[in-house]
Parts: sequence; C-alpha cells; structure tokens
Amino acid sequence: MELSKKTIHEINDLLDKKEVTVTEVTQSVVNRIDAVENSTAAYLSLQTEEALIAARAVDEKLRERKRRTPLEGIPYGLKDNMCTQGILTTCASKMLYNFNPPYNAHVYDRLIDEGGILLGKTNMDEFAMGSSTENSAYKITHNPWDLNKVPGGSSGGSAVAVAADTAFYTLGSDTGGSIRQPASFCGVVGMKPTYGLVSRYGLVAFASSLDQIGPLTKDVEDCALVLNAIIGHDAKDSTSLKLEKKDYTQNLKQGVKGLKIGVAQAFFGEGLQPEVRKSLEEAIEVYKALGAEIVDVSFQHLDYALSAYYMISSAEASSNLARYDGIRYGYRAEEYDGLVDLYKKTRSQGFGDEVKRRIMLGTYALSSGYYDAYYKKAMQVRTLIKEDFEQVFGGCDVLLTPTAPTTAFGIGEKTSNPLEMYLTDIYTVPVNIAGIPGISIPSGLDNSGMPIGMQLLGPILSEENLLKVAWAFENEKGLKNLKAPLETEV
Repeated sequence: MELSKKTIHEINDLLDKKEVTVTEVTQSVVNRIDAVENSTAAYLSLQTEEALIAARAVDEKLRERKRRTPLEGIPYGLKDNMCTQGILTTCASKMLYNFNPPYNAHVYDRLIDEGGILLGKTNMDEFAMGSSTENSAYKITHNPWDLNKVPGGSSGGSAVAVAADTAFYTLGSDTGGSIRQPASFCGVVGMKPTYGLVSRYGLVAFASSLDQIGPLTKDVEDCALVLNAIIGHDAKDSTSLKLEKKDYTQNLKQGVKGLKIGVAQAFFGEGLQPEVRKSLEEAIEVYKALGAEIVDVSFQHLDYALSAYYMISSAEASSNLARYDGIRYGYRAEEYDGLVDLYKKTRSQGFGDEVKRRIMLGTYALSSGYYDAYYKKAMQVRTLIKEDFEQVFGGCDVLLTPTAPTTAFGIGEKTSNPLEMYLTDIYTVPVNIAGIPGISIPSGLDNSGMPIGMQLLGPILSEENLLKVAWAFENEKGLKNLKAPLETEV
C-alpha cells in the first residue's frame, strides 16, 4: 500500500521503527495531491514545496533523538478559516481574497509545536455558510466517491483531503454540523468536540456561540491522536475551558459492555433514506452483540432545533461579518460615491449569495421590534433543547443517530432551494445548540456505493466515551480507513 493511504498510527509505527523517513511520507502525499487534486479540488492553496522542506528538517531533528510526538512529521490540511501567518486565509470569500493574517490560530500553533507539516488550506463554503462546499467563491470541491456529487460542507475540502488520501488528517470547523456532515458524505471520521474544549482563537467567526474546531481523520484512533494535540486552555479565548490534559487513546479499546446507548425516534422520522435507516439498525445490532444496552429515549423540543439554529447563527453572523466594510482590510469596491456607497458596494460585491442571505436574516432578527419575537425566542428554545439533552443523558451514556438524512447528493441538485439544503443539517444542529460533543463514523454504503455516516453524541466533556464507543463499532464492523474508488474516476 502507498504511504499516503495509511493512517497516522500506521505511519507512526513505520517512523518509530525507522522503516521510512518523514520526507518519504510527505513526498508520497505530495505525489497523491499531484495525481488527484485537479479532480477533487480539495485545496484552495498548497504549501507542498514548503512541506517537503519542513519534512527534511524534521528528519534532521529525528536523527539526533529517538522519541517523537505522535503528530511529528505527519502532513495535514487546515480549513481556510483558520489564521496562518504568512499564508492567505480567505474563508473561500472574495471579501478576504488578499488577507494575510498577522498571527496564527491557536490550533495551528499547537500543530506547529507538535511538528506537524502543513500541506495547504482546504476549500470550504464561504465563511463556513453552507452544507455542500458549493458556496466557495473560488471552486467547487468534488466527492472522491463520486466526482459528480458534493462532499458536504462547510468543511468539504477538509473531508475530501482525508478521503482522497491527500492529507493524513485535517482540521475543520463545526457550527451546525460542518465537520460531521462532510465526514458522513466522504466516509471518514469527523468530531465536533464540546464547546470550549478547543480554542477558537484565530478561527474567523461565523456564529461565535456555536463554532468549534475539530479533527477529520481516516479512523477513530487517528481522531483521538489529533484531539490530544489540539485541546487545552487558551487565555486568548474567553470561552476556553480550564481542564487537565487528557490522553484520549488511553481507554480507546476498553469496549462497550454495560454501556447504555440511547435511540430516539425523533432522529428516525420522515425523510430518512431507507439505506441509512437500515445501516443504523444494523449498527444497533452490532452494539447489542458487543454487550451494550439499547434504550429508547425521547425529546420534547427537537422539532424546533433547526429553526432556532438558523435564527441564532444568522444573527451572530450578521454581527460578526459587520467588520467587513472595505475600510481596514480585505476587498474594497473600486468605484463608489461617498462612505455609505463604499460600504454598500463592497459588501454587495464581496459577499456571495448565501452569506448575504444569512446577514439579511440575522439583521432582521436583531432589529428593533423583532429582537424579542425572533432572536430572544430562539435563545429560549436553545435552553429547552439543552435541558432535553440533559434529561436524555440521564438515562443513557451515548445517543446513536444518523449524521445526515441522506448520503451525498448531486452537485447543483439543491443550490436553487436553500430550505432543502438547510434540512441536510437537521440531525447535526442540535449538538451545537447544546454545546455537547458528537462524532460521525462510517457505518456502511448505500446502494450506489456512497458512504453512510452514523453519529454518536454524549453529554458535555464525554469525548473519551464517544471515541471508545466509536472505536468498538469500527473495529467490529471493519469499516476502518474506507477507500474511495477515486482511481477509477480520474
């Protein structure tokens, strides 16, 4: 097998045994990028030459010492809404076409400290607003399982880079499912950690009370390794949690015997693709065979989650994106008549349709006379949904749900109907509203050979448990490091 197709922990074994060099590993991924990137369009910008220079530098360091960190010398990709000093951070928007940040995102600094090797910045929906990576101002990313289908979004480029073996892992951001849904569509593992577990410093804000950075990887063990590297308190982020460092690989293989796994019919209602339902029913049987107890649970207010999410996220987006006015940095309209006209033309020309749609909705919800009826009401619903999850986790350890109601859909299939597009997030947005962790792992393939994602949810700070439950299924079902049939498509 080519080195680029292996997992992080497999590469670690080879590096620790001195059977390969970091340069050889990096060159393998660079060769893979050269072979398939024109077809998948996972990256907005590439740093492959710099990556090879960095790889040779790591090899030099490793000649002088025996021990290395688990991510040292491992090539990865970063979603293009995380600040990287000296490297453009565009958020896939014309508005930030020339933005070169003067500082690094906290997670990027963490990975530099770990000795990671950045391959490039991955494509995304503009300002992380979208579910298909079709809203990028620069390119459309293609699903490696079927190049005519979307990869999901907004972290579609990050998911595709992992699925197509053009990165060993990537980081994405998740505001309403933007890590988990593309992970589901692309057959990889994607985790949204507890809100505050990973610093948001340097993440270009979409909806500050919902955004969270997390890993996309080839399997669950890799997910635990990456999570180990990026968690931890950051004084520059006021929402960052002060906790002792954990090693999420320590109890990964303990099994699920005696654990209670909850199943709620609210997640299995109308609109669920039959193959997705069947795959999850089979997964439930796998967990029963492994010794877990399956319990029925119910929600009272879940039907309101999607509406509340789009109201809250759009309101926060309206506030966060007010800074892009053509004055300080980023895009500026070339012709204008006075200050107000400069604002209007810059924002009209610099933002795409979906971003403008959400700014308009959010501004309306926050305006005088409508704040109480819309934004305040949505925040009250948010509290009820949090309480729903607390009640549910009083009776089970983990909740099992679909990640998305369907497998990946065709490029262009939903772009003319925003409401239909929004419904693809119906099973993921409640997680961000409640601030709890969630992970999506592959559970099978549909009749067309497209990946199906299973979502596992837990109470606040239950990442260790979620990874353990995810690993047990992955190990038993054999859906580890699924391979997209990309070679036959290129």
